[in-house]
Amino acid sequence: MDLTAVRTFVTAVDAGQFQEAAANLSITPQAVSKRIAVLEKDLGVQLFSRTARGARLTIDGQAFLPYARALLQAEERAAASVRPGRRALRVDVIGRRLSLAGLLRDFHRAYPETDLDVVTLFDSDTAIAAVRSGTIDATFRAVTMPGRRLPDGIEATPVFDEPLHLFTGPAHEFAAARAIAPAQLAGRRIWMPGNMPGTEWAAYYDELAATFGLTIDSVGPNFGIEPLLDTIAGSSTLATFVSEQTPLVWPAGHDLRRIPLHDPTPVYPHSLIWRTDNPHPALTALRNHLTSAYPGRPDSATWTPKWAQRATPPSRPGEMPGAPHGPAGPVGPA
Repeated sequence: MDLTAVRTFVTAVDAGQFQEAAANLSITPQAVSKRIAVLEKDLGVQLFSRTARGARLTIDGQAFLPYARALLQAEERAAASVRPGRRALRVDVIGRRLSLAGLLRDFHRAYPETDLDVVTLFDSDTAIAAVRSGTIDATFRAVTMPGRRLPDGIEATPVFDEPLHLFTGPAHEFAAARAIAPAQLAGRRIWMPGNMPGTEWAAYYDELAATFGLTIDSVGPNFGIEPLLDTIAGSSTLATFVSEQTPLVWPAGHDLRRIPLHDPTPVYPHSLIWRTDNPHPALTALRNHLTSAYPGRPDSATWTPKWAQRATPPSRPGEMPGAPHGPAGPVGPA
């Protein structure tokens, strides 16, 4: 169905006569008649009855009118959904239960007029490809994995360094500790069935394990966070890592423990990644919001992989940093 003809039909109805509709559409009255005739032929019905005093809607025309208006409204919504400045800002957060979703909620509270479309893509390669193609406007990731660089035209800036906690059941040897050093985990088994080979979070934990001599066990299957907590609660040997701001709820009888890691504190380096030529105005607002809240990483007392390089901070308010390497990601989607 020709939407131009549908628009002409609705305009003619609202104007009350073809001549006024023609003026509103900047076309001739003959062009209005021709478009409506094409629409009537397409529908197989007569929409107007022509008389010496003008044209009046037929019963079929009256029945078609509300649907014609709905078609034009749908067309406008479809166009607005991809129009920079009017469509929602599409952002990938890896997992809706992780701290990154919280960062976006904070942004939305600060900018409630900004429409957000929150998506969850699995791995870094998929997310960055979506940024390049324009499928999404930005993603939160840990960049970059060993031996990789961000593509041309893609930039990243650190926005959040999230400390890790050791998560144990009540019978674990560290269950009563107020804090422990990563070196104390040497030779211990850390169970993380969500660590999929080739993901940025698996690369992070592999380097953490190599640095401090612990073992990351990714034997699955991965049934999600609740079964993992059930197993940890009943084990005296198994523990896992969780990010400090990952919200978790478990049955009171589990008596699970979150134990901070210090000297140094391993931090998971989240970065925002975007395409430099993306014109969406809300993207600039998001970047400014996140970078203004980022305190910067301390020079000491924290650990992060060597490949998670820090971007140069802005030299003046409003100037955004870019970096060929940067940070972003969680413990792994549950």
